[in-house]
Amino acid sequence: MKRQLSVFLKGAGMGAADAVPGVSGGTIAFVTGIYEELIHTIKQFGPSAFTAWRRGGLALLATHLNLAFAIPLLLGIGASLVTVAHLVVWLMEEHPLLLNGFFFGLVAASAIVVSRHPADWKLWHLLPLVVGLLLAHALPSLMPVITLLGSEALMLIVGGAIAISALLLPGVSGSFLLLTMGLYGTVMEGIRGFDLELLSIFAVGCLIGLFGFSRLLSWLLHHHRTATMQLLIGFIVGSLPVLWPWRELVRYQLGPQGQMIPLDYRYLTPGDYANLTGDYGLMLPVLATMLIGAVLVLALAGYHRVSASGKVAAGPQTSPDKEDGSNA
Repeated sequence: MKRQLSVFLKGAGMGAADAVPGVSGGTIAFVTGIYEELIHTIKQFGPSAFTAWRRGGLALLATHLNLAFAIPLLLGIGASLVTVAHLVVWLMEEHPLLLNGFFFGLVAASAIVVSRHPADWKLWHLLPLVVGLLLAHALPSLMPVITLLGSEALMLIVGGAIAISALLLPGVSGSFLLLTMGLYGTVMEGIRGFDLELLSIFAVGCLIGLFGFSRLLSWLLHHHRTATMQLLIGFIVGSLPVLWPWRELVRYQLGPQGQMIPLDYRYLTPGDYANLTGDYGLMLPVLATMLIGAVLVLALAGYHRVSASGKVAAGPQTSPDKEDGSNA
């Protein structure tokens, strides 16, 4: 029960992050130590699940799908999306600097936490790191192409596939990509208003992206783990400019419904921001929220590291018993 509650809370953190443009639920999964289990669990939902059910019934199916992990995680994500949607919209409108500051600190600390080089790290692993940086920078500017599809239903399906794939990538925000596609407001209003028709169409795209992309990521982690981890770190670091609180929108385009789709920003100091906008730069409060976000990540990473080392330390204590044939 303790593990299920822990997974539920981590899912709630992922859902809260994915409600904010510029933040990735995958980053939260990465920091809280459930990322690889998440990817491999999603991969299990497919034809192999039917085989497991035929061989061992519901018990083997539940084990095959890792439902003890998947169900509390989904409940946490769902509960958070429904409840946080209102809060996020309000914070984005009323306190955007503080909100961006918090998540900038959170993502920056996440990049530090996951950037430790493993034992098999090689110089060529800088290549996937750079690729991740470039892709994180380029993806938002490519997303407005989705508006050329014309049909809103088709846009929702393609947008859902892309956004849910981004959810699986630390540092890449599905919400921000939806924003650059001009679909963020539509989807958030659909969630808040329980528009079942819109959400059903969006869910079809999500399922397509989820099952396809999870299999690709699972294969990459299994066969090229270090290179893949460097790619993911590149995505995390590359997402930081999008979260910089003091910025000015310098290039945008209008979506099919007249909504503004951001394409490029100019990054400012707090003083320049205040002079440009006439608003307070709020340097100290924003720095405080950055620190809170960073400390939260470091605390979570420290807790996970202690828990993991505790499990490793507990392992050898049982091995003598097994060797002796003891059942104690």
